[in-house]
Amino acid sequence: MNNPHQNARLTVYSREQIVARIGAGQSAVEVAEAFGVSVRTVRKWVARFKAGGRAALSNRASAPIRRPRRLPDRVVAVIVWMRRRLRLTASAIAASLGLPRSTVARWLTRVGLGRLAQLDPPEPVRRYQRERPGELLHLDIKKLGRFDRPGHRVTGTRRGCRNRGAGWDFVHVAVDDATRLAYVEVLPDERKDTTTGFLLRALRWFRRHGIRVERFMTDNGSAYRSRRFRKVLRLLAIRHIYTRPYTPKTNGKAERFIQTLLREWAYGLAHPSSNARNADLPRWLDWFNRSRPHSALKGSPPIAAVNNLMGNHS
Repeated sequence: MNNPHQNARLTVYSREQIVARIGAGQSAVEVAEAFGVSVRTVRKWVARFKAGGRAALSNRASAPIRRPRRLPDRVVAVIVWMRRRLRLTASAIAASLGLPRSTVARWLTRVGLGRLAQLDPPEPVRRYQRERPGELLHLDIKKLGRFDRPGHRVTGTRRGCRNRGAGWDFVHVAVDDATRLAYVEVLPDERKDTTTGFLLRALRWFRRHGIRVERFMTDNGSAYRSRRFRKVLRLLAIRHIYTRPYTPKTNGKAERFIQTLLREWAYGLAHPSSNARNADLPRWLDWFNRSRPHSALKGSPPIAAVNNLMGNHS
């Protein structure tokens, strides 16, 4: 007979043999030595057999019959109601009901309400793509640390990889919504003059590719909200759209491009220094725009999408 409990020392058949040997006149000590168990175990199974017969030799459920400290269902229902309707924290609910905070937190986790964010259904994914090149450009900035030796992302260890006081590089990006064509510069800061200068150079670069920009989308950074930046856009008759506060996914195409930029350029190769990394940017960017397949463009690179859409809208 198979042993239903992995850690049980005896099978039901072995227990029957213990009872049979005791009934035949063997001592508990002799039976215990024969089966490699304690005398107490032998006497336990004999007592169970006398109380319930052969059926009592089967394994019992490991869960306790009673749970005197388990919260009543009505209390659990009140905890859930206070969480859903009043949006109270575990501490506030515990204080109101006179319960330990750990108990309330455990029950909230058990019913799937451990975090306040779980009270609201997830927002549906809203994907959009402009039809014309230049109809919308996404601007963003990513800060990267400068270094004079490879860091732990490349070496796999933090020992000897500290670059104290090296400072930061600021990667300014501009991505066309319709074609994913990208223009990137590594600049020393993200101040209004630097950001506005990048804006003008990006406009000239896209114009050389036949793209006239109609709108820009940025986050709410101080440089993008500066008077100088807004004045340039107003003079050029370009509309400025801001993302929703604390919602970076609104500018998702720039965010997604930055992820690719970091993975394939900044951290993709063992650059000996940040200067070498920055010098490699034009090569990578040219490959991204002209050769790298893009899933959102059905496997075509951005420049192919530019040529295709410019022909369709000419």
